[in-house]
Amino acid sequence: MAGSHRAAGKPAFLYTEEQRARRDNSIWTTIQGVLAPLQFLVFLVSLALVLRYLLTGAGYDAATISILIKTVFLLTIMVTGAIWEKVVFGQYLFAPAFFWEDVFSFLVIALHLAYVWSLWTAALTPTGEMLLALAAYAAYVINAGQFLWKLRVARLEAGKVTPTSEAPA
Repeated sequence: MAGSHRAAGKPAFLYTEEQRARRDNSIWTTIQGVLAPLQFLVFLVSLALVLRYLLTGAGYDAATISILIKTVFLLTIMVTGAIWEKVVFGQYLFAPAFFWEDVFSFLVIALHLAYVWSLWTAALTPTGEMLLALAAYAAYVINAGQFLWKLRVARLEAGKVTPTSEAPA
């Protein structure tokens, strides 16, 4: 585990050499690399539509459809990300290197699904729905930042000597 290297006074790495090889040779890495920017593009369009509705009262249907599309992208990237984690780390979620990112991802999912629930049940006013969507989007931005930080760390670690796998699972 990454933390055990830190405790021993050695630098902690996101990936062992074997994990990095699995990451680099997995189709799921490519899938994540395609889905993540697409999801961000959907987010930007949807954010604009939600803000337009909140500022003008126009475009409720377009904003609603865009939030639902964003939610589908989010769920898709979560499922494919879990598969990626299984391939790279040997477990579907909460691998030590991405534990907090996964935890926060569940908050993001919960907020998006709360929006869907509020839409389905008419539990909130249209403005309330849009404000809930903004809360979900704020959480998404934080979560995306977490993953971008890990991508940066991985790039900085590229070329450095990394530990080999610890005991086989």
